[in-house]
Amino acid sequence: MEQDVKRVIAAVLGIDEAEVADDAGPGRTKNWDSLKQMQIMLAIEDEFDVRFGDQEMFERTSLSSIVDALKERAKGP
Repeated sequence: MEQDVKRVIAAVLGIDEAEVADDAGPGRTKNWDSLKQMQIMLAIEDEFDVRFGDQEMFERTSLSSIVDALKERAKGP
């Protein structure tokens, strides 16, 4: 799952997948700003067929937190 998230992030940011480090996030990853944050989360929603609330879209600001959110949703209620 993490590799798939990296692929989506790289595509949105227009960078090579290898540039999406394990600690990827705004300020640590090329081109990742607040606008790209929203685009990343929208692309994640489309790719994984999930939905995030507005607040959560801006709280999930790292590769690991996005992966954690997807794992939580995969577990279900």
